[in-house]
Amino acid sequence: MCCLHAAAPTPDLILRDTITDKAYRTYRLLPFDVPDGIQALEIRFDYTGRDARTTIDVGLLGPGEKFDIEFRGWSGGNKRSFTLSASDATPSYLAGPVTPGKWQPLLGVPNIRNGQTTEFTAEVYFQRNNPAPLKAEAGWYRGDLHMHSAHSDGNCASKSGDKRVPCPLFLTLDAAANHGLDFVAFTDHNTISHIKELTAPQPYFDKLLLIPGMEMTTFQGHANAFNLREPVDIRVSSKEVPDWNTLLTEAKNKGALVSINHPRVPTGEACMGCGWSPNPPADLSLVQAVEVVNGNDIESPITGIPFWHEQLQKGYRLTAIGGSDTHDVTSKNVSPPQGRIGVPTTVVYAKELSIDAIMEGIRACNVFIDAAGSRDRKLELSATYKQTVAMGGQLSVPAKQSVTFTARIEQMTGGTVEIIRAGNITRRTGIPAAKHTWSFEETSDGQRHWIRIDVRDADGKLALLGNPIYVN
Repeated sequence: MCCLHAAAPTPDLILRDTITDKAYRTYRLLPFDVPDGIQALEIRFDYTGRDARTTIDVGLLGPGEKFDIEFRGWSGGNKRSFTLSASDATPSYLAGPVTPGKWQPLLGVPNIRNGQTTEFTAEVYFQRNNPAPLKAEAGWYRGDLHMHSAHSDGNCASKSGDKRVPCPLFLTLDAAANHGLDFVAFTDHNTISHIKELTAPQPYFDKLLLIPGMEMTTFQGHANAFNLREPVDIRVSSKEVPDWNTLLTEAKNKGALVSINHPRVPTGEACMGCGWSPNPPADLSLVQAVEVVNGNDIESPITGIPFWHEQLQKGYRLTAIGGSDTHDVTSKNVSPPQGRIGVPTTVVYAKELSIDAIMEGIRACNVFIDAAGSRDRKLELSATYKQTVAMGGQLSVPAKQSVTFTARIEQMTGGTVEIIRAGNITRRTGIPAAKHTWSFEETSDGQRHWIRIDVRDADGKLALLGNPIYVN
């Protein structure tokens, strides 16, 4: 996603032009060279003489086949900066590859008074790696990883309430921001058309990270591909895409993180292909996560937790995540298993609030699920044997040696902690205070195990679900 609004203060290039009254109602070009390997481009500009009613309009030409130029956009006088990349661009500009060659801001001078001179300056920023984060510090970030908009089957009541209409993407963003989320992933079915629409509101939602994605929806299962910016061929069981492994490999090659969605939802006319049933079986080493909570299904017969436990037992290190699967963010009549925006919330420990950091945090598995979508509940788990690791970490522990696990839980007074080893609850303990730290010992038998914790609230409902620590 093009997100250079927080770029470093030092531009890669500075372009200058002195414009006199002789340029009245003419056009001029400011050529500069774009090197190879640039993913995105940002231009910030300003000029003097506004108090004398001088007006400079701005557009952009890139290298192309027709007359060696390609029109990339025109914002006139309505902006002072713009960005563009292969997948998206600021409104008024066209997304497309930032190819190496000669690029040229196109300046129009609709007005400059007699005797006036203006100094035009443009700062050019090249994105070679990653855009700047929305928040440059490590911590727990709360988000919703599954939702739909008008670009697929997201719908809501019209403004008058008289009919159902495709639901504008902005309404979901506004609801997510109001819920206090730090990030959201839009995962419309089998399309990436929403990615360009995510670009324009990102500067407005300056505390909400907008992550592009796609729900790869097939007859043999659904899976979210996060940070996917290019189309993938979803025709599983066709000549072109014979099986899910072909699709998963393509998604991997295009930089996506893949999560299996609602794996135990029955497949049928009500939800075609919703259950996970690849034939032949998929290679889950190509998958990074499982949506174990979809909406409010955490303790329903269709929750994905048993499927996830089964894969952990087979040795696949899949991160448990959740997603609301919101289709109508405006509805007040949402009943289980459907969820509202942010219910559940996936809470990821990341080094910063950026797309790459959130993806890295999910891969690392230092993640917990807040089933009720609270704004402040917290679950941390660490384990120590010669070194200390967090959720997703691994320890090598010889037989008969003890590992010290430490759980830290916040805002769950009166609840209960459950220790889960290889899918079975081994012990429980109460939570006496809003901030509770508790340690317990596990003795290694030299074999492979995974240990994690869940937290139930005072009413016995599963409230927080943690990811494992791996032993041997």
